[in-house]
Amino acid sequence: MTTKTIQINLPRGLEARPVALLVQVASQFESTIMVKSNNKEINAKSIMGMMTLGLNSGETVDVSADGEDEAAAIENIEKYLNAAN
Repeated sequence: MTTKTIQINLPRGLEARPVALLVQVASQFESTIMVKSNNKEINAKSIMGMMTLGLNSGETVDVSADGEDEAAAIENIEKYLNAAN
């Protein structure tokens, strides 16, 4: 299992469209991917779950992945969350 704290640098944070794109990124991987914020841990492949986090730009989340492609999963999620859309 790999875990990394990542800051969200998307201009509008994780509203509907950015959440949908994050779920698409996470769904490319076989690993189980979880996002933790404010004592809530959500499956990164669940669009409804991710929407409940209501994350804004500048906030940090702990992203953990467990599986054969966990390192690539974390790396790609971090790239997405740091993209200047």
